[in-house]
Amino acid sequence: MAKIMKKINSKKIINYDQKSDVLYIGVKRGIEEDFIEISPGINIELDSKGQVIGIEILNASKVLKSVIKPLQRQILEPLR
Repeated sequence: MAKIMKKINSKKIINYDQKSDVLYIGVKRGIEEDFIEISPGINIELDSKGQVIGIEILNASKVLKSVIKPLQRQILEPLR
């Protein structure tokens, strides 16, 4: 998704593309040289030195569904 992180400013390190349902979390600037699939659809992007530059989550709405609902309950419960 984000092959080059050079133009990302410090305020925009998370990007969600609703059309392709991909969540990208940028860790630092760099050019993706390789990636490691740590789980189906979850990739850790690496630069030429093997340093992590980003995390890409494919089918993010499905992958994170089981995480988001409990978080929403925890956040909203104290407000009631």
